[in-house]
Amino acid sequence: MQDHQVAIKAAAAGAAAVQQRYGSELARFDKGGGDFATEADLAAEQAVLAVLREHRPQDAVTGEESGAQGAAGSARRWLVDPLCGTLNFAVRTPLVAVNVALKDGDDVTVAASADPFAGEIYWTDGVAARVRRDGVDLPALPSAASALVDVNLDPPFPRHPALLLASPAFTERFRPRVLSTTLALLWVADGRRAAYVTYGDLRDSVHFSSGIAVCRAAGCVVTGIEGQPLHTGAGGLLVAADEQTHAALRAIVTA
Repeated sequence: MQDHQVAIKAAAAGAAAVQQRYGSELARFDKGGGDFATEADLAAEQAVLAVLREHRPQDAVTGEESGAQGAAGSARRWLVDPLCGTLNFAVRTPLVAVNVALKDGDDVTVAASADPFAGEIYWTDGVAARVRRDGVDLPALPSAASALVDVNLDPPFPRHPALLLASPAFTERFRPRVLSTTLALLWVADGRRAAYVTYGDLRDSVHFSSGIAVCRAAGCVVTGIEGQPLHTGAGGLLVAADEQTHAALRAIVTA
């Protein structure tokens, strides 16, 4: 089984665990700072890890809930976010994702993100980006036609994103959305969103690595928040369907 197939299988296993627990009363485990995990987060992570242990037992893993496992200096490390959108899930809002990415050396080489409720899996083998629906893999095709831009409002952030939302230059050209899950990042790759904006340090993030890899493979413009190389300078993430959309947003963000 190739690496991208392992990622798809792992993300699908996590998604099944999430879907199975949707709508039920779940215990919450406080993580501090207003953050928490639920029984679904833990069950999904174990489902993902079971697949990785079966097919790639020598690889290291970093899971959001279980932390780092395996050799600290391993060149191959899987980054696992078992339930992106925990708060959405906990209040019965079915907008979540299960993210699995493989970092080999300095690069994320394959990734898969599953939407448990739409039944979709976004994935890349490092060359192309695909969306699997009903067992059929279709190319991910970015488009800015919707003019919809998702802005992540989850703290912490060095510059409050509400300033962007309040900018006349932003609202004259774009229509803001706030989804608070990396589904929105994946939707840029698939033409459902024109762009995605978030602040913060995203280096080696279990939340964003898979979505970034899919967007890059789909041909999106992917940079840091100010248009700089990703994971440098001010950090953050600015992903757009095309160069024109990216340039317009970059001008607003840096104004």
